[in-house]
Amino acid sequence: MRFEQLRIRGLRCLSDVSVALDPTINVFMGANGAGKTSVLEAVFLLSHARSFRSGAREALLQRGTPQLSVFAELRHADERSCRLGLGRDGVRWEAKVDGEGVTIGQLVHECAVVCFEPGSHALIAGAAEERRRYLDWGVFHVEQDFLSSWRRYQRALKQRNSLLRSTAALADGLFAPWEAELAQCAHHIDRQRRTYLDMLRPKLIASIAGLLPELGQLDLRYRRGWSEDLDLAQQLREQRGRDLARGHTTLGAHRADWSIGFEQAPLREHLSRGQEKLTALACMLAQAELYAQRRGEWPVVCLDDLASELDQSHQAAVVAQLSAANTQVLLTGTEIPQALQALPSRVFHVEQGELTRLL
Repeated sequence: MRFEQLRIRGLRCLSDVSVALDPTINVFMGANGAGKTSVLEAVFLLSHARSFRSGAREALLQRGTPQLSVFAELRHADERSCRLGLGRDGVRWEAKVDGEGVTIGQLVHECAVVCFEPGSHALIAGAAEERRRYLDWGVFHVEQDFLSSWRRYQRALKQRNSLLRSTAALADGLFAPWEAELAQCAHHIDRQRRTYLDMLRPKLIASIAGLLPELGQLDLRYRRGWSEDLDLAQQLREQRGRDLARGHTTLGAHRADWSIGFEQAPLREHLSRGQEKLTALACMLAQAELYAQRRGEWPVVCLDDLASELDQSHQAAVVAQLSAANTQVLLTGTEIPQALQALPSRVFHVEQGELTRLL
């Protein structure tokens, strides 16, 4: 898939930007703070309904502007085209596909964007929430009923947590229905996550081998968030006293995690910051390749500040892989990376939120 046109209004320093994108490589150059990362952030919003940057959603809005919007014309590999829109007025988000109002889930299902950026090492070294997001985004795009199960799970979790914080609700009969619903959805989500990781593993092994061969054999580990030996509903009943004391549910699919170990670096603490970044990059590339295998087209790939994150040899390896895959790439930097200088690309200069095409 590829974005053909992109229009951004009221996103950080981008007041009103329209850009026609090349189907292959697009480079956005400019000084720090010029707004080039916000262009990548805009297309990421259409695919994830959130930013890859940390911080509150309010920070997305341009200062003094109550609204933001991102519109795009997207073309799929089968030449089917669609128009996507995501806007925010106050606290309310509105999504559209071909002019019709849709749910956020329907919008996100229509396009796929993966991103490697300076904070990507958090996928390896950060909290479990980031790894669950990565995993669930992949499952969402290959399992049609994942979203409905996830929503049911979140509703049951919210209800159980509410009961845990209510001193009047100590009767087993109040907890039992929500714990049964939690367990049923959690087991379904767990099966789908395991299946996805099984499909991802060979892609990840190959991607890691090309970027970090010195670390040896890869070990992909997964923890589902409750004991492997017992049904979740039973464990929730047994742990209810502890959960009442803490005021929240301590077991379940929302506590799942996965990790990567290597023959020469069994624990993530053994990795340098550079190795964490390369491992995260390998995860992104593996997920993109699996998406392409399952959906018949590559996602759009965003690379923020590639030259400062990777040395030249790794830049060249990544660019070569993406060029061979014929995927659309959006890349930022203070200058054109050496790995791209021999390749045809569309180059834009970004300054104070304004875009000018150079090549």
